[in-house]
Amino acid sequence: MSEVAFCETISINVDKLKYEAVEQSNGNATIIKFDLDTERYNPGDVLVVLDEDNIVFHGIIGGFEDGRGIASDPKGSLLPATVQ
Repeated sequence: MSEVAFCETISINVDKLKYEAVEQSNGNATIIKFDLDTERYNPGDVLVVLDEDNIVFHGIIGGFEDGRGIASDPKGSLLPATVQ
């Protein structure tokens, strides 16, 4: 029997995102820990962070820690590596 899995895409404006950079490259956050409803979302879901019309972070949620999501965008992140 085959199993069908669905993933959700979470889209949020950068000014609404509360995150902590766990890893960074060239001043941009490549792995972040961020506030997330862990009852609604699952590892494998996609996080897209927008700054107006521009995508500044596009990553996969890899898991949860302390009730927060952890997502990674190792190649294309433009999200500043600062604590928000």
